[in-house]
Amino acid sequence: MKTPPIVTPKEWEAAREQLLVEEKELTRARDALAAKRRRMPWMAVEKDYGFDGPEGRASLLDLFEGRRQLIVYRAFFEPGVTGWPDHACVGCSMLADQVAHLAHLHARNTTLAFASRAPQPDIERLKARMGWTMPWYTMTDEFDTDFDVNEWHGTNAFIRDGDSVFRTYFINSRGDEAMGSTWSYLDITALGRQEEWEDSPDGYPQTAPYEWWNWHDAYGDAEPSQA
Repeated sequence: MKTPPIVTPKEWEAAREQLLVEEKELTRARDALAAKRRRMPWMAVEKDYGFDGPEGRASLLDLFEGRRQLIVYRAFFEPGVTGWPDHACVGCSMLADQVAHLAHLHARNTTLAFASRAPQPDIERLKARMGWTMPWYTMTDEFDTDFDVNEWHGTNAFIRDGDSVFRTYFINSRGDEAMGSTWSYLDITALGRQEEWEDSPDGYPQTAPYEWWNWHDAYGDAEPSQA
């Protein structure tokens, strides 16, 4: 292994400052891309999709849990997938291990859910073994085919207006490897982080940064529509 040169603290700091210029450019480009996502057209979801969940049958609208936005990750856990029946696929499991505490997404009126083809008893057993707590549903129809996740994992973002549901964004392949943090999820949603510094269309909900941040056990019991 040929290592980089060994330098003095002053030389190391100069090299870091030089790279920091490009890192800041990348951050600004990422923010600009998220702003374009917030201006993506919405696609109306016309079908009535059905899922099995811990509480029984559920519709796509039910998956929102009363919140304005929904993010659904298609995880591969079913017969024929490597690891079955003890594990979900390795990649999907790595992503599941990265998911931050959901209270922060809920505070931005956003729900995260996983969906697979495995029956609910198997999903509950897997969640208990791996220590995962996110809502995880069983797909029972063409949801995976219609939303581009029948052959490969992927993350779909939705928004609702009353009982009307719209698809707003989709990301998969290496795009999914960045998922897991509160910020990476909010950045693919139609409403974004909902902070005042963001470039969002007029009328989008926005509050001051930092002021809404809280400990995950201190957000209170506000109704989803008030979060």
